[in-house]
Amino acid sequence: MAHPSWGGTFQYNLAMLHAVAALPRDDFEPVIACTNGHWFEHIRQSGLPATYVAPNFWGGVLNRVWRESGLPVAWWRRLSLRVHSIPRMLVKLKCDLWIFPSQEPWTYLAPVPALAAIHDLMHRYEGHFPEVGSKKIYREREKHYMGVRNWAAGILVDSAVGKEHVQESYEVSLDRIHVLPFVTPRYMFDSRSAADFGARYMLPPRFIFYPAQFWEHKNHNRLVKAAASLRDEMPDLQLVFVGSRKNGYEATQRLVHDLGLSNRVHFLGYVPNEDMPELYRRAHALIMPTFFGPTNIPPLEAMAVGCPVAVSGNYAMPEQLGDAALYFDPLSVEEIAHAIQRLWEDNALCDELSRRGRLRSNQWTQAHFNERLQVIINRILGQM
Repeated sequence: MAHPSWGGTFQYNLAMLHAVAALPRDDFEPVIACTNGHWFEHIRQSGLPATYVAPNFWGGVLNRVWRESGLPVAWWRRLSLRVHSIPRMLVKLKCDLWIFPSQEPWTYLAPVPALAAIHDLMHRYEGHFPEVGSKKIYREREKHYMGVRNWAAGILVDSAVGKEHVQESYEVSLDRIHVLPFVTPRYMFDSRSAADFGARYMLPPRFIFYPAQFWEHKNHNRLVKAAASLRDEMPDLQLVFVGSRKNGYEATQRLVHDLGLSNRVHFLGYVPNEDMPELYRRAHALIMPTFFGPTNIPPLEAMAVGCPVAVSGNYAMPEQLGDAALYFDPLSVEEIAHAIQRLWEDNALCDELSRRGRLRSNQWTQAHFNERLQVIINRILGQM
């Protein structure tokens, strides 16, 4: 299960945990196999029985040797029961279906029936970004997704576009691919804010918000250039960035300095989940110029609290957000700037986007996610 630092994948894991906990006990007997201590408290709160699988040193060594050797997956599936604690425990628990929401290799390396998640195939569609497009990463991703294609009983994707990507990339039959859209994280519905919130963050009174780790594909630099182009027309414009440092962080810092925007662009670093709702509530709007998809979680967070949204029109973002967002070309500094200006100056537009966002947020909730997962599980079990 994902570490909290994994961002959207961690939130997807939480949604999956809540959905599994909601399965009717007359029909299902859910269990959790956990290898990450960060999940103990979440699992305890869910009320589900859990089995902790301790790391296996020599099994891990052999696993790495297998990955680097290029030996067939079928060999490892047979051998793993002798040398590794994780597949041994999964088999011992005798579940009809295991759900792997974190794109884990055990989806296909363990000889168990598996429902696998494929969150994106951006190494194929946006491979010019080094975080997904280097030869090593591309090769590793392809090996993983080919394993999922060959061995998983079912595949979860976030959208119709995601389903199309999997089908056209790996020739998977459509009846094995199941759309389960991302859902707003539950922490966004906490109306409380810490008493010292204002003192800790020192936010400007009005700002455009972008929460994203500083990967190059998140496109912070074009957003900064767009803000610079509006310097004279909008002297009070402020940007607030939230996210951990990745391969694009230093370049963005330098660009802000070189363009003379250090007093207009604020870097807050990593922010814990409990502080995110208040950041969205205080933000004038969310803008998300990312190149990646098919869909993303921050717009869902924004809509849940009525924060107006502008996003890249890439992939399945229009499918996810409908008429509740402004769309722009993430390659165009001019289009990003135009979206910023509209959000900053047109209060009637922001009010309408806020209204539409709340309405759309209510159309896909954790309860809907839970119901859809149950339908998917029943469909897969009926096909096995």
